[in-house]
Amino acid sequence: MLKIQMGQRRRQSCDGVSRRHALQLGATGLLGGLALPQLLQLQAKAATKHAAKAKSCIFLFLEGGPPHQDMWDPKPAAPAEIRGPFSPIATNVPGTQVTDQLPLCAKVADKYTILRSHSHRINGHSTGYHYVMTGRRPNFADGDNPVPNNAFYPSVGSIVSRELGTKSEIPPYINLPHPMQGGGPGFYGAEHAPFVIEADPTQPDFEVKDLRPIAGLSQKRLSTRQRLLAGIEKLERNASRGRADVMSTYYEKAHRLITSPAAKKAFDIHAEPRAVRERYGSTQIGQCALLARRMVESGCQFVGVDAPGWDVHFNCFPSLQTDLIPYADRAFSALVTDLEERGLLDETLVVMMGEMGRTPRINAQAGRDHWSMAQTVIFAGGGTKPGQIIGATDKHAAAPTTEPISVNDLLFTIHTLMGIDPTRTYYGPLGRPVPITDGGKLIDALV
Repeated sequence: MLKIQMGQRRRQSCDGVSRRHALQLGATGLLGGLALPQLLQLQAKAATKHAAKAKSCIFLFLEGGPPHQDMWDPKPAAPAEIRGPFSPIATNVPGTQVTDQLPLCAKVADKYTILRSHSHRINGHSTGYHYVMTGRRPNFADGDNPVPNNAFYPSVGSIVSRELGTKSEIPPYINLPHPMQGGGPGFYGAEHAPFVIEADPTQPDFEVKDLRPIAGLSQKRLSTRQRLLAGIEKLERNASRGRADVMSTYYEKAHRLITSPAAKKAFDIHAEPRAVRERYGSTQIGQCALLARRMVESGCQFVGVDAPGWDVHFNCFPSLQTDLIPYADRAFSALVTDLEERGLLDETLVVMMGEMGRTPRINAQAGRDHWSMAQTVIFAGGGTKPGQIIGATDKHAAAPTTEPISVNDLLFTIHTLMGIDPTRTYYGPLGRPVPITDGGKLIDALV
């Protein structure tokens, strides 16, 4: 996992999740600040491809569990302790309602689809995160929070990296503004780990600093270091072929990334007009969504945005009303509108979800607890049919009343839209067959 550390702190869920480190971009190396090579095995070649409707995917993960009944699945006829304090409002799609906390999304409901019948039985944060990202049930207890926590099974982003390879000088799989908890490569190896920008793009001094040459290091000195490295690699290659050959490729790719004008341009969020940045909102999720748009515009195929803070057990409605829902409302509505205006929405799949929903009944602390039995997932672009509602829940938003959509149905559909065969099988280190998805089926109504 390639990590760019900027030192900012972040919020934690009730299980104490805190993003920790993997590998650090910019450590000492022969290429003047290059400790990238093992990480930039991110570029491994793609396997068989199928006809793709989406060239890239932006995956907005509302970590902690967004309350579906307070956002996308209002129940105005339910008792107050179920429906909560928010009211339904009409959208620009006749017959479709969301709560009054989503006024911006309500105006663009014809650009996305609301899937209300997602359901599973993994009711913890770290375990649910693992399940959503890999489609496999975790073999650890909730609260066991290494990052990444998928030591064996690859995440959806790593699968995209392996299957589709790289299309530009931008890595194919990126996480921001911290590593996604279940987003590692598993047995696919470090070449398919995410490039992680651990930085807050809302900060005035935001910069991917390790993508610029070290101060005082001239091109001549950099070229000399490259020649020295080439000599060392030649000796290693003569002694033991295989890994040295592979690593020489990744050293070169690491060098190209650091010296690439295209990479510098893609990460330069300050180049965006002020009006565009304000449209997304001066919030972490808003600016990360904008940066994600810049990444896919530059050739990245999977951007995972980790947006924490949704673990709303206590006195949740003030924070939902002032911070969480309005920030997501602005970020998502701006993203899909911006992509459409740039002619990118048809080829960019946008998914917004969390690891679970929240309990139908408001608890004694005026919050909502974990509830994986029902959750709403939002899809836009990338070959999906917009302006729909798929599925339904009961009168208390407690369980689907239509056929439940599983985690693997979601993953199967995402892979299919991106031209990846979800039934393809790879073999783990011990020769065990591991299909890309563990079952699942296409969500026909969505495609």
